Amino acid sequence: MRKIFKYRLYPSKSGTTKLNQALEGCREVYNRSIELKKTTYETEHKSLSLFDLNKELTTWIKDKPELKERVYSQVLQDCQTRVDLAYKAFFRRVKQGLKPGYPRFRGPNRYDSMTYKQSGFDLNLNDSTLYLSKIGRVPVILHRPCLGTIKTCTIQRTRTDKWFVSFSVETDKPEPLPKTGLIAGLDMGLKTFIMASDGFKVPRQRFFKADEDALASVQRRYSKFPKTECSPYKSRARRAVALVHERIKNRRDYFCHKTANGLVHRYDFMSVEDLNINSMLEEKKYSKSIADAAWAQLLGRLFCKAEEAGKTVVAVNPRGTSQMCSQCGEIVHKDLSVRTHYCPHCGLSIDRDLNAALNILRLGQQSVEYRAYAAMRR
Repeated sequence: MRKIFKYRLYPSKSGTTKLNQALEGCREVYNRSIELKKTTYETEHKSLSLFDLNKELTTWIKDKPELKERVYSQVLQDCQTRVDLAYKAFFRRVKQGLKPGYPRFRGPNRYDSMTYKQSGFDLNLNDSTLYLSKIGRVPVILHRPCLGTIKTCTIQRTRTDKWFVSFSVETDKPEPLPKTGLIAGLDMGLKTFIMASDGFKVPRQRFFKADEDALASVQRRYSKFPKTECSPYKSRARRAVALVHERIKNRRDYFCHKTANGLVHRYDFMSVEDLNINSMLEEKKYSKSIADAAWAQLLGRLFCKAEEAGKTVVAVNPRGTSQMCSQCGEIVHKDLSVRTHYCPHCGLSIDRDLNAALNILRLGQQSVEYRAYAAMRR
C-alpha cells in the first residue's frame, strides 16, 4: 500500500535561496520542454516522446552548467515527465470530447514543487533533518513517524512561502480497525452536512463565510496596487490574501480528516451518494455553498481511510433518494424547501434527510448483494 507522509520544513535563509533557485531551474526546463514539443509539431508535424525530451535535456545542461549545479538530474527529468503527462491528459480529454486545456507555460513563482524520484535525498531521524542533493540539510518537523520504505520525496512551496516535504511510502497492509457491527447510509446536504440513517448528524461548518469579511478586506487593499507595480508593499498585500485563503483551506482540511476518521471508526459499512459535484456547481444560486461544503474532499478522505481500516464504502446513484419513501417505496414529490418527508400512502413522517439516508443505505446494500451474486455466477 502506498501512503503519503507530509511534514513541515524550516530551511535557513541560504537554504531558502537554494530551494528557490532549484524551482526556478525546474520551471525553465518545464517551459523549454513545452516550447520544444510545440515548435517540433508545428514545423515537422512530429510528436516528441519523453525519451526525446530527456535526450535534449543533456544538451541544455551542457549549454547551461548552472542547471547541473543547482538542480539534481532526476529532478529535472521529473519536470519533463510532468510535461509528458500534461500532454497525455490533454489528448485524452480531446478524445473524450471534453473541454481540453492545452499545457501552459509557467510564469515566475508559478512552479512550486519538485520531486526526487529515486535518490538524491536522505531523511535523518536522529537530528530531524532532510538531506537534499544540491541543497544541503534542511530541518524537518517529524510530528509523526514515517513508517515504511520511502520511494519518492516531493518538496513544495506554498503561496505563503512555507515549505513542506511529502514522502511517498510503501507500507505493508495495515491492521484493520475492530468491527463495530454498525452500518449506515450517509446523506450529504447544505443544512446538515451529514445525516446518517441511524440518526447520527454532523453539523455543517461554513469555512468560507466565517472569513469572508476578512478576505474582502485584504483583497480590497491588494486591488489598490496597479497590476504592473512590483514593490514590497504589493507583495505584502498579496501574501495577506494568501494567508486568509490558507487559513480557510487548513480549517476545511482538518474538518474533513476529522469527520472521515470518526465515520470510519463508527461504521463498518457506509453507503454514500455518487454526486456529480461539477454539474451541481453550475447552479449559481448554491454554487458558493456547495464549494464551501467540501463534499468531494470528504468523500476522497473517506474512501482512503476506509480502505486502510478494512471498512467498506459504496457509492450509489442519488437519483430519487429524496423523493422516494423509505418505508413503502412510493414517490412523494416535494420542493427543496420542504424539510419533512410525509408519505400520504403509508403515513410515514420523518426528516427529509433521514429518509434519503435510509434510501441510500438500502441501495448500497442492494449493490453489494448484486456484486456478490455476480461474483458467484462467474
